Amino acid sequence: MVVKAYGAAAGDKPVAPLNITRRAHGAHDVQIEILYCGICHSDLHQARGEWAGTLYPCVPGHEIVGRVAAVGGHVTSHKPGDLVGVGCVVDSCQHCAECDDGFENYCNGMIGTYNAPTPDAPGHTLGGYSQEVVVHERYVLKITHPEDQLAAVAPLLCAGITTYSPLRHWNVGPGKKVGVVGIGGLGHMGIKLAHAMGAHVVAFTTSEGKRADAKALGADEVVVSRNAKEMAAQAASLDFILNTVAAPHDLDAFLALLKRDGTMVLVGAPASPHPSPNVFNFIMRRRSLAGSMIGGIPETQEMLDFCAKHGITSEIEMIRADEIEPAYERMLKGDVKYRFVMDIATM
Repeated sequence: MVVKAYGAAAGDKPVAPLNITRRAHGAHDVQIEILYCGICHSDLHQARGEWAGTLYPCVPGHEIVGRVAAVGGHVTSHKPGDLVGVGCVVDSCQHCAECDDGFENYCNGMIGTYNAPTPDAPGHTLGGYSQEVVVHERYVLKITHPEDQLAAVAPLLCAGITTYSPLRHWNVGPGKKVGVVGIGGLGHMGIKLAHAMGAHVVAFTTSEGKRADAKALGADEVVVSRNAKEMAAQAASLDFILNTVAAPHDLDAFLALLKRDGTMVLVGAPASPHPSPNVFNFIMRRRSLAGSMIGGIPETQEMLDFCAKHGITSEIEMIRADEIEPAYERMLKGDVKYRFVMDIATM
């Protein structure tokens, strides 16, 4: 099946129209007509060859929402016409401890939605900047949001689960004071989710201009992290910090804000390492520094259901398919509130 797509032919080439081939759906596959696809920072890094190992042609996109067009004969969980989503994972070994526990994202055989090895042509997965995709039913998620919110649901498949998973794992909820560092594509979702979970949310930003935005998203307090007095006022007061910043920065400044036994989780992936934190920030109050990567399929479904129940979607700006390159440039400047989503109909 030949479909239209947008992808890069090389790291120094722009994302442009091309035709790709999708496999015919097998017995356990779901064929999806893609309606919208979110634009993630990872897409830019991969398409432009800024991360090692990009396979070309590179068709990015792992924040996919659409409608089921057809299903294989053994599929029982989805039917034609259903609204569904596909996130960052489209396959895994399905038999290791991680897969058995529903954490396919940590499987050594995890297959990403794009740029991962596959028997299908051209030998690696091609993502959601395309009209259709065929995915094993295990990795297809049900969407129960109203259909008119579908575009704003797309970023939940990456930004939503990336922030939901650590908040859920570290038991964020009523009675907890939670910091969210960075108010961007990930951070704005972290604020919304932590607020909906019942936590007292403190948003940290380098920009005075984002103070009102953070409050509107659900933050109870907003701290400009360049203001030493505001930072000092939060010392040793936070139970948990979700750090979404994808640039190297001083982790000690935030570790010092944790209570005894508090944890800071890193979900931003900088291109170069953070400065090494001071060990005394850990041992003097038994603090922890941890990391988290997206989430497994069951947890992603749980996140989508939670968001539907609480009326949570991403804050988005819709773009046409031929506006991907300008959107990438704006992302590099932080000029988006807070995620771009592509209307696939514009292909």
